[in-house]
Amino acid sequence: MIQIQGVSKSFGKLKALDNISLSCEKGQCIALIGPNGSGKTTLIKSILGMVVPDSGNILFGTANIKQSWEYRSRIGYMPQIGRYPDNMTIGQVCHMMRDIRKNEAASIDEELYHTFELDKMQGKRMRTLSGGTRQKVSASLAFLFNAEVLILDEPTAGLDPVASEQLKAKILKEKQKGKLILITSHILSELDDLVTQVIYMQDGKLVLHKNIDDLKAQTGQTKLSKVMANLITAETE
Repeated sequence: MIQIQGVSKSFGKLKALDNISLSCEKGQCIALIGPNGSGKTTLIKSILGMVVPDSGNILFGTANIKQSWEYRSRIGYMPQIGRYPDNMTIGQVCHMMRDIRKNEAASIDEELYHTFELDKMQGKRMRTLSGGTRQKVSASLAFLFNAEVLILDEPTAGLDPVASEQLKAKILKEKQKGKLILITSHILSELDDLVTQVIYMQDGKLVLHKNIDDLKAQTGQTKLSKVMANLITAETE
């Protein structure tokens, strides 16, 4: 589905991505984890076409994204911090995005919009919203267009426990439909019931990309946080 082939990217003297190669397939829910500055955000932005790699290729399906921008309509993206026009209402932001994407009504997925009861507060202006409500708007927009690939950056950050569970239930539902889902999070306990694979990056390098079941068997641990702690400790010894 997404093939990353020898991708490197530098910002001045900083090498944000160092010859990254990996493959992400449909039906997988992949945790993209690593310390701050590991290259996760640069990798995500490269997939989205927001950052142009210095070398290497990224294929979406069979198309090289350098030659085709249409692939972006097949991705639902939830940024870590959603930035919206302060004076617009929730309803106006959603209608604006639908106008920009020009999707047919039949492909619209408003489940999260209603689950989070955003329909009941659609007249509220974005500048008045709490951080958690902004996260709900971002999540609803990511799922709104029924995209076959979902990229979610710290999706549960700022959400209350109920909303967090509602979002995780939606992620599981979409995974079961065979979609490819990439999730970044520093709260690894949030990912335990979701992920099927783990990508771990450090200093712009790919350290590992493995199935979670294989990692659990390798470390003898059942929780993702303990799996990663075990692996990182073994690397430094």
